[in-house]
Amino acid sequence: MIEARGLSKRFQDKKRGEIRAVDNISFVCQPGRIYGLLGANGAGKTTTLRMLATILEPTDGTALVCGRDVVEQPEKVRAIVGFLSTATALYPRLTAQEMVEYFGRLNGLDEAALKKRVDDIFRRLEMNGFRDRRCDKLSTGMKQKTSIARTLVHDPPVMIFDEPTNGLDIMTARTITAFIRECRDHGKTVIFSTHIMSEVEKLCDTLGIIQSGKLLAEGTLAELRDKYSEHDLEEIFIKVVAPHYVSAEAN
Repeated sequence: MIEARGLSKRFQDKKRGEIRAVDNISFVCQPGRIYGLLGANGAGKTTTLRMLATILEPTDGTALVCGRDVVEQPEKVRAIVGFLSTATALYPRLTAQEMVEYFGRLNGLDEAALKKRVDDIFRRLEMNGFRDRRCDKLSTGMKQKTSIARTLVHDPPVMIFDEPTNGLDIMTARTITAFIRECRDHGKTVIFSTHIMSEVEKLCDTLGIIQSGKLLAEGTLAELRDKYSEHDLEEIFIKVVAPHYVSAEAN
C-alpha cells in the first residue's frame, strides 16, 4: 500500500523565488488497485512519484510504502518498488536482455530464477524479437518495454509508472496498458501519472486530479461524474482545474 501524508516539495528559483511543485497532498493507493494521477504538464505528477520512489526527498510530509517511510527508510522502500520514468536512460552498449539481466542481478536474483523471470517478462511484453539487439539500436517503444522489464524483473509489490505510454505508437501503448492492468490483477499496488484521458478511463480504479501541485479532486470515475454532473472526463477535468489556471494567471 502507498499512503502519502501531507506530501510537499518546494524548490528555490533565482528569478521566481520559491516554487511549490507539490503542495500538501495526501492520498492512499491500495494493493490490487490502480491509482492514477491526472494532470497537465508541470502539474506536479512527476515530482510526486519521484518522492514516492525516494528519488526526491519531501520538503514536508512523508509517505509510507508497504509500511516503510520514504524519508526514514529509503533503502527498504527502493527494494520493494519498481519505478518507471521516460527520463530513465538505458546503457547503449548492452542488449535488451543484458540490460534486464543486469538489474536482476543487482536486485539479488540467482541465475536460475533470473532466467525464468526474464523469459517470462520478454514473452509477456512481446520483446523476444529484439532481446539480442543493443539498446542504442532500439526504437522508442522497444526502449520503453526494456525499461519496464528492468523495472519489474525483481517482481516488486509496488509499481510506479510515470507517463508510461508517452510518445509511443498505439500498438506498443496497448501492450503496456494491458501489462499495467495485469500488474493490478496480480495484486500489486500500482500508481501512474498521465495526461491522457482514455488511459484513466480504461485503467484507473481511483484517480486524483492534480494542478499547481495541489490534489484538487479524488475518487472513482463514477464518483467524480456524480459530483460534477458531467459524464465526459475531459469536462470534469476542465471544471476542476480551470479556476486554478485563472488564479495562477491573476497572481
